[in-house]
This record gives sequence, C-alpha cells and structure tokens, in this order.
Amino acid sequence: MIRVLFVCLGNICRSPMAEGLFRQMSQRRGLDSRVEVDSCGVGDYHVGEPPDPRAMREAHHREADISELRGRVIRSDDFERFDYILCMDEDNLQALRRMAPESRRAHVGLLMDFAHEDTSAEIGDPYFGNTDNFGHVADQIEAGCQGLLDHIEYQDAPD
Repeated sequence: MIRVLFVCLGNICRSPMAEGLFRQMSQRRGLDSRVEVDSCGVGDYHVGEPPDPRAMREAHHREADISELRGRVIRSDDFERFDYILCMDEDNLQALRRMAPESRRAHVGLLMDFAHEDTSAEIGDPYFGNTDNFGHVADQIEAGCQGLLDHIEYQDAPD
C-alpha cells in the first residue's frame, strides 16, 4: 500500500481537491486497492470544516465528491505513516520541513514535481480569487496527480 498525503495551508481548497481527484483518478486506473490518500493543512484555521463550496463544485464538475471531507491539521505521526507528503506551494513545503522529524519516512515535496507538463512548480491558493481560479488549480492538481500515479505504477512495476 502506498500512502499519499496532500497538504495546503488550511485544508479546505487545494489539498481536499487533490485528495478527491487523486482518489477518483486512481480508481479509474484500477490502483485504488494499492493507494491510500488523505489531506491536511499546515495551519489549524479550518479544522473540522468542509471544503470551500467552490472547491466542492470544481471537484464535482470533475466527477469527484469531496463533500464528506473535513479539515485537519498535519500531525507528527503523518511523517511516519505516509510515503509521500506533497504540498501545493513553497511556503507550505518550508513549514513542513521545519516540522518534520529528521527520521521521517515520508518523501516531502511539491505535488507539481511529478507533473509531466511544463507547468508552474507551485499551485497557487485560489481562496481569495474567483471561481475561475479553482478550475485552473484543479487542472494543475490533475497534472500533478497524473504524474504521481505514473510514478507509483512505474515504481511498483515488475522488473
């Protein structure tokens, strides 16, 4: 089982969209029995809250239901539990690196490092933007998730 944790600032926009889209994409590829996915935030601003309605709408538009997800903050045991802890931007990556124990098990990095297309390394926070920003963010998330799933399949392929 490969465990993936997506991280953004408050866990109500980007990381829940990544969780839902990754889950949906892994199911379509028949990998859902081999991957476990979750999301969280580096800040505790929205613990227990559902995703932003704009994020839910965009995920639903892409056939992923994230309405049951609730915000949570990263915990120290996440660094041992997950194989990949993937952030949406450099600020959150730096925050995670400060929190991570040296003995961590997880690969900590940016989701967009896995994208095949020549795209931005960061996925900007759409929270203060308009609805169109959520569509652009979802496109980026899908590109990163596609590359991550390719990587997982390649890593797990027989020699």
